[in-house]
Amino acid sequence: MLKILVIGASSGIGLETVKHGLNSGHEIRAFSRTAENINLIHSRLEKLSGNALEKRDIANAVAGMDVVIQTLGVPLDFKLITGPIKLFSDATEIMLRAMSKCEVDRIIAVTGFGAGTSKASINLFQRLAFDAIFGKAYQDKDLQEEKIKKSALKWTVVRPGILTNQKVSSKYKVLLEPEEWKNGIISRKQVACYLINQAESNDHLMKTPVLIS
Repeated sequence: MLKILVIGASSGIGLETVKHGLNSGHEIRAFSRTAENINLIHSRLEKLSGNALEKRDIANAVAGMDVVIQTLGVPLDFKLITGPIKLFSDATEIMLRAMSKCEVDRIIAVTGFGAGTSKASINLFQRLAFDAIFGKAYQDKDLQEEKIKKSALKWTVVRPGILTNQKVSSKYKVLLEPEEWKNGIISRKQVACYLINQAESNDHLMKTPVLIS
């Protein structure tokens, strides 16, 4: 049984990760601004409300954990296009420092297909639309990835494709090598399954896998 902190736990991939972690027998600390509103009750679930940009909140969240899973997101609104967006890089800097002080050395962070080196795998036509809508956010995700890779932690940076709420199938593809990378759909439940699997196995340390169905 692991003690797993999920940052960004109240919705999306984060909430599915909380559920899958509990189902897999782990102790889960669910951290978000509105953690108290998570509609789950479990003896191995701790709900901790706080701000990912507040050093004290993150220090309290990280303390005593074995693994940190970071699943931050931003709203789909006008600011997504216009920016500026610094949530991913700023929150990651705070998180990494807290992990170092608390001697927690395992981080699994979700960014997305198109972040970092995977951007080269998007064709030119798709990239124009991608940059117009997600460019500001993904510029910050690039910085987020750089900070994690430069850390002394045992990291995995996870890049899912287009997210859905459906459980498309129980199987999904983990594309580890750049020549394999391509976009596709994947459910949030499948991503959550992969995140907990990596918390348990450490198969893909210092890797940047792309996930699709």
